[in-house]
Amino acid sequence: MFDNIEFANPQFFWLFLLLPLAILWYILTRKKQLASLTISTLKGFNGSRILSKLKPLLFALRLLALSAIITALARPQTEDISTRTKTTKGIDIVMAIDVSSSMLAQDLKPNRLAALKEVAANFIKKRPNDRIGLVAYAGESYTKTPITSDKSIVLGALREITYGQLEDGTAIGMGLATSVNRLKESKAISKVIILLTDGVNNSGFIEPQTAADLAVEYDIKTYTIGLGTNGNALTPIAYKRDGKTFQYGMRQVEIDEQLLQDIADVTGGQYFRATNNDKLEEIYDEINKLEKTEIEEFKYYKYEEKFRPLVFLAGFLLLIEWGLRATLFKSFI
Repeated sequence: MFDNIEFANPQFFWLFLLLPLAILWYILTRKKQLASLTISTLKGFNGSRILSKLKPLLFALRLLALSAIITALARPQTEDISTRTKTTKGIDIVMAIDVSSSMLAQDLKPNRLAALKEVAANFIKKRPNDRIGLVAYAGESYTKTPITSDKSIVLGALREITYGQLEDGTAIGMGLATSVNRLKESKAISKVIILLTDGVNNSGFIEPQTAADLAVEYDIKTYTIGLGTNGNALTPIAYKRDGKTFQYGMRQVEIDEQLLQDIADVTGGQYFRATNNDKLEEIYDEINKLEKTEIEEFKYYKYEEKFRPLVFLAGFLLLIEWGLRATLFKSFI
């Protein structure tokens, strides 16, 4: 009955301070309420002596009734809260991921592509109210997943992204243009591209500046990320004799940071540089904070009053007291 109970008028509990005063008054006036008679023997009054000792039970019943009434005045009630959320500002996001051979470099652990996929998956899980799509690019580009609100589809597609699905190279303009094409007809209030690369534009037939102008035309903000340590990195340089596995060697990390900065500036986004796993994770967390979806929450409160059983209990206790006074204890009152 009293699970998860709250009280609407807890100030009435101060009335419990009157109960000790009532007990003290009862103790001080008890003897005055009983008439005394001096006789030679009490043998004929054994039953009456027992009833006399039980008389305080009547006062105890009254105290219990008063306690129930005070608690009822405090209005115990249970509260049931139901919540409904409404997304008031939706965001459509396309993540453009570089899958060139240099993304297998091991300056991030275990390599750049694996580290990116782990961080990107966490980012996707933190955007439950947005639609997200994936674009993969190397020497060319393609849409891995159109924008969708089904995060299981996006996460599954992200896991499937590997090196070797496209001709090698780094076509930044192509990757950006394909992402713009995915978002240009979106009705979302905010449209965002997160473009990541670890190199310089050396492939494709669309210039990055042209793709950036298209993003501006369709009011698409672009966050760019340059991935790679400062200095040299252990990078694939050639195939081994089996033609299947890479031979690694140290190479200078070359990222066209000025190009990525220009793309971000012209589209209203920001450029970030990720030199290790932790920094990459921090960047995605920062983008997550910058692009917040506005959610309106409605709460509905339903109260169920619990004072009625206490009122019935108080009435029942007073009825018992009255009945005992009028019957069993009548000769002592």
